[in-house]
Amino acid sequence: MRVVFVHGACVKDGSWWWHRTAEVLAERGVGSEAPLLPSCGETGERIGAEGPGLAEDVASVRQVLTASDEPTVVVAHSYGGIVTAEAAAGVDAVRHLLLVSSYLPEVGQSLSSFGGEEPAPFIEVDPERGTFTVRSEGLAETFLQDCGPEIQREAIDKRAWQSVAVLQQPVQSAAWQHVPSTYLVCAQDLGTPAGRQREFAGRAGSVVELEAGHHPFLSQPAEVGDLIVAL
Repeated sequence: MRVVFVHGACVKDGSWWWHRTAEVLAERGVGSEAPLLPSCGETGERIGAEGPGLAEDVASVRQVLTASDEPTVVVAHSYGGIVTAEAAAGVDAVRHLLLVSSYLPEVGQSLSSFGGEEPAPFIEVDPERGTFTVRSEGLAETFLQDCGPEIQREAIDKRAWQSVAVLQQPVQSAAWQHVPSTYLVCAQDLGTPAGRQREFAGRAGSVVELEAGHHPFLSQPAEVGDLIVAL
């Protein structure tokens, strides 16, 4: 068994966001990896209004998923659920999806399908560059309030500007309709309210709730590791 973690929007270095739970899994002999998302600038391409966007993110994740026939659990976080909906479709090795405070799109829906007319107050947009990110001052209090100060400090340096191209591009597949799935509701999440998460969770095969913020794999790695191994 292996685990592939697909991180959320506006961050880079997915392996860092995943590292505390990855250590728990490694102790149990379970390997994990975190594909790079081009739209977050992780592959060195210039980001902007023209991309790279969802298609490039999907291709990057799909390349990792199809590189091995080892039974795989995909852990998709937040925006990562949109990428995974398409990237995991039709990949025989993928045996289960764990969706963590994740968007869960139907075919034809995009990230913008779930937002309001105006950006959330914790989002900063650079219209000239065609990019957006999470405001540094809101990162800890909105997304990492249940993590320690060291994690919060390190996370500031892991923010990324992301191409606005990902906002409007719809998914072409919905893997969660065909692959067994579990939704992890983070009940203390201040970024994606629990009520909204429960709406998405209604589309998943099963639901688990944890009293955690937006990044439980950092704040409660043992609990998340237990859940993954159980899957």
